[in-house]
Amino acid sequence: MALRLGDTAPDFTAQTTEGTVRFHEWIGDGWAILFSHPKDFTPVCTTELGYMAKLAPEFAKRNTKVIGLSVDPVDNHAKWALDIEETQGAKPNYPMIGDTDLAVSKLYNMLPASEGGTSEGRTAATNATVRNVFIVGPDKKIKLIIVYPMSTGRNFDEVLRVLDSLQLTAKHQVATPVNWQLGGEVIIVPAVSDEDAKKKFPGGWRAEKPYLRYVPQPKG
Repeated sequence: MALRLGDTAPDFTAQTTEGTVRFHEWIGDGWAILFSHPKDFTPVCTTELGYMAKLAPEFAKRNTKVIGLSVDPVDNHAKWALDIEETQGAKPNYPMIGDTDLAVSKLYNMLPASEGGTSEGRTAATNATVRNVFIVGPDKKIKLIIVYPMSTGRNFDEVLRVLDSLQLTAKHQVATPVNWQLGGEVIIVPAVSDEDAKKKFPGGWRAEKPYLRYVPQPKG
């Protein structure tokens, strides 16, 4: 069955560039981002890994760990990291999973469960569907799934924006409107009645419709 939002992120144990990782244990009580790649030494992914390394401090501020995956051996990841540092100005500062038996890719429905063999001899094209981003919450539930084609570099600023929204809306009974950015107005969710909203948002709100109530972003 395909993974859906709200499903428990499948747990796994895997070898990474930073040793053995037991996924749920590694996440701990924070958030996590798992992003996958079809092959080492591919051009688009090289730019992505470098940019993610530059964003790592921003994710750390948000109590969020980052882990990558590529359907290649860990030794290859270490060699690729040198190219990434040379061309992108930043070396991966997060673990990279070596998914040589395709186990994690299958577990996360990025490759069919019936797919046989190992990473040996596979090309980026045969692994084209291993181009996902998963955000996992402290409850180990999947909060976001985005799938990208190989030809399109991922927008990790958008992933950071969504993470901010997820963390804010998990804490307060609000939702974020179109193109929301940190610090912008948010929407009181319909489940909160006007009576309850008066207690929760004593400063009042701006209502364009009874169901469309804007308030300043809550603090904390």
